[in-house]
Amino acid sequence: MSNLARKYQEQQQVTETVQEKLKVKVKKSWLTPGEKVLGIAFAGMVCFGAVHMISNQSQIWQVNKSIQETTNSIEKQKKVNNDLKVQVSELSTYERIYEKAKEMGLVLNENNVKVVQK
Repeated sequence: MSNLARKYQEQQQVTETVQEKLKVKVKKSWLTPGEKVLGIAFAGMVCFGAVHMISNQSQIWQVNKSIQETTNSIEKQKKVNNDLKVQVSELSTYERIYEKAKEMGLVLNENNVKVVQK
């Protein structure tokens, strides 16, 4: 081979090695940009759903708590009402009324008594 051919061949080899070194390796990701967008959108929807469910459970818990408190206050009031009914029935006995009437100076006149039937 001639000297010129040899130089040309060496120059070709040098440029090939430089080109091999300069080659940028393009890494292919296993997800396309569209798949990434869909994945992010799905994750966002899952997070929104989770927050929404927790919020609803919190509201339900608060309503149940207020119902329980109302039920307790109703039961207490029923007990007070029953106690007052017992007190009224004790205070409205015939003997007690008769004693109070005597204290106030009233007398029982049997000629002025009228019987009322139910």
